[in-house]
Amino acid sequence: MGENSWRARLFGSVEYFWLWIAQVVTAFGDWVGFFAITALAATISKAPEAATALVLTARVAPSFVCGPVMGMLVDRFDRKRLMRIADLGRALVFLLLPFVDSVMGLILASLVLEILTLLWSPAKEALVPLIVPRERLTSANSLAILAAYGTMPLAGLAQFGLKELNDQVSGAGWLRWGGAAGETQLLAFYFDAASFLVTALLVWRCVRTPSRPPVKAPDQERAAVASPLRSAVGEIREGWRFVLRTPTVRGVNIGLGAGLLGGAMLVPLGPTFAREVIGDSNAFSLYITALGCGVALGVGALTALQDRINKERCFVLALGLSGVSLLIGVSMSTFWLSAGGVFGLGLGAGSVYVLGFTLLQEGTSDELRGRTFSTLLSNVRLCVLGAMVAGPGIAAGLGPLLKMGSGHGATVDYPTVTVLGLDYPIPPVRVTLWIASVVIILATLLSANSIIGGRALDSLVASDKAEPHDPNHPL
Repeated sequence: MGENSWRARLFGSVEYFWLWIAQVVTAFGDWVGFFAITALAATISKAPEAATALVLTARVAPSFVCGPVMGMLVDRFDRKRLMRIADLGRALVFLLLPFVDSVMGLILASLVLEILTLLWSPAKEALVPLIVPRERLTSANSLAILAAYGTMPLAGLAQFGLKELNDQVSGAGWLRWGGAAGETQLLAFYFDAASFLVTALLVWRCVRTPSRPPVKAPDQERAAVASPLRSAVGEIREGWRFVLRTPTVRGVNIGLGAGLLGGAMLVPLGPTFAREVIGDSNAFSLYITALGCGVALGVGALTALQDRINKERCFVLALGLSGVSLLIGVSMSTFWLSAGGVFGLGLGAGSVYVLGFTLLQEGTSDELRGRTFSTLLSNVRLCVLGAMVAGPGIAAGLGPLLKMGSGHGATVDYPTVTVLGLDYPIPPVRVTLWIASVVIILATLLSANSIIGGRALDSLVASDKAEPHDPNHPL
């Protein structure tokens, strides 16, 4: 009893403790697999950069087409069963990967893995409110972000260690059945398969709460039987209508999506900023450390204060903090001042992520939860991919324009202005990150208008309904 008591106090429920363990295991395995597949793509291709880019794109592209379909399935069928199917499918893919000896095979494997992940993730998010009390959802989502991203650096070390061990025992017969091309990552692939099997077992044996969606009305059931395709399309459209018409859900999608579109540009542009502005390429890793520390502090503070905050207002404030911090950080030309801005970006971004998921879990009914979260997760993937592509593209396009605007033509790489007697460089990477910060600030305004304005309108309508109508009133 005492052992279950501390689990319930810390995680909200004993069942969520086991679901969180399952998420840690599956996230760890997913990161190891991601690193192993991209490393193998670079190894077997004559154009490693292009191969890596194609594999990365394959991990994002399916969400645009398959996300709504997976959300519809999550709202139709047992969520735990769907999670187990996804885990078993991913384990099978990793068991087959040693036979793959081409980049196209890796791309196809990545597509299948991403489709199965798109099934697992919204099913898990739809399950959380069923096993965690409403007042503990913020803590649950804080733990979820720790599981999802805290395992990434450890997974990188694990993949490196498995590859080194693989090289040491490469002569063993049981490692050679997959073919020569796959040998460099065989142990990593076996490890991934085992991790997904463990996750499926944990969800099957340790999460007991029924997870079937609410029973549909008889007329809906008859329509689904009479025309399955039309019914499926109708459910997808219903999910989109709910997302677009519900102020909080719409505001969270705008805030998280546009915020990631701006903030994620720091990842591909960070090394260039560190080299051109700070003068030290190695400072990029310290920027990532500052970002991670900010995320950790933001998530921890939310967990401690979850009972005393207004989640809607804090979501908007945290989003605004992210944009303003990035703007200040990239405007600085010394490391510590710019790192302080990046820390503020992490502080806001971690809070936005946790609060966004919590608001959707609290404000979405069970029959629409799968489609709501599949839309959010697809939106997040789209914006992250857009940031990875658009950031370097904008910076490259701004280069010639800034040279022309400097008046020196090809004699300088970028213009420099004098501020208070000091030279202030304006390289393309800085201008691009300024644009990124403005995108986040604009997203804050749009999100605030949707969430806070929508909540105020709902309160006004509710108060009007509560007041008795005077028949003698002229209106």
